Amino acid sequence: MSETWRWCVTPIITENALDVITHSPKQTHLLGARLGALLRPGDVVCLQGDLGTGKTCLTQGIGAGLDVVGVIHSPTFVYINEHQPANVGPYLYHVDLYRIQDYFDALSLGLEDYVYGNGVTVIEWAERAIEIIPAQRLWVTLTYLDHTKRRLFFEASGARYREILRTLERELYGRPSPPTDAQPLEGCSA
Repeated sequence: MSETWRWCVTPIITENALDVITHSPKQTHLLGARLGALLRPGDVVCLQGDLGTGKTCLTQGIGAGLDVVGVIHSPTFVYINEHQPANVGPYLYHVDLYRIQDYFDALSLGLEDYVYGNGVTVIEWAERAIEIIPAQRLWVTLTYLDHTKRRLFFEASGARYREILRTLERELYGRPSPPTDAQPLEGCSA
């Protein structure tokens, strides 16, 4: 017997995407911590968003989820910070491409060594080096909604990252997403 899904709103969750709104920096940090706990060596998380949208806050949460040592801050002037795990686990490579001018600048940083390495790589301003970022990745677009509220739109490219999104969704909402053919409740507009 199959479960019947009945929703009054169109789901904003798809197989490859998850749309989340956080209402405080603490929530953004906690979301990052949940994500960080799901990441494994070799995973790449790309962050895109204007200044002040919470990219570094999310990365700090990812670091907490990975249980890395030290304070995580934006590496704008050094480009890449390496954070070692407190115990067993992968390194966190925190990359900030805000100051690069072009693709060649990203290459000169040795970015490929990190994204194809054995740590978890989080890249702020990832759109500036799209040519060398792996096709399989988790892309997070952060948008400023108001003083404390942020929209985080997660896009998974590849089976590994779809698995991460589904697990994150279950942890956040306690249920799997409805199938794409879910019917709205009677009286709700589709």
